[in-house]
Amino acid sequence: MDVQIINGLKPVSDISGISGIKGVTPLRDTENIAPDGSVFDRLLESAKVMIKETNYYQNKAEEAELMYAMGLMTNTHDLQIAQQKANLSLQYTVAVRNAVIDAYKEIMQINF
Repeated sequence: MDVQIINGLKPVSDISGISGIKGVTPLRDTENIAPDGSVFDRLLESAKVMIKETNYYQNKAEEAELMYAMGLMTNTHDLQIAQQKANLSLQYTVAVRNAVIDAYKEIMQINF
């Protein structure tokens, strides 16, 4: 299959500068994933990063809820955005976990 490169477009993995966007904190710790490591090592490290990211968004949502409850934040949109980020992150983490468990069960049913 021939892949044609369109001038001016970059793959998502090459995009940098996201930390300059307000409210976005880069959480992916890709330096710790060894390029020469096994596939399982890389998978395990990316799972750890995903869990840390989910935990980060959950904590931010709890902070926003407390700030809103104490009257320090009056914007309900920011509260809902923080809660939605936490919810989506958790749903994605659970979906990946379920896919890994299903793959494991399928591998365990293989007869050699």
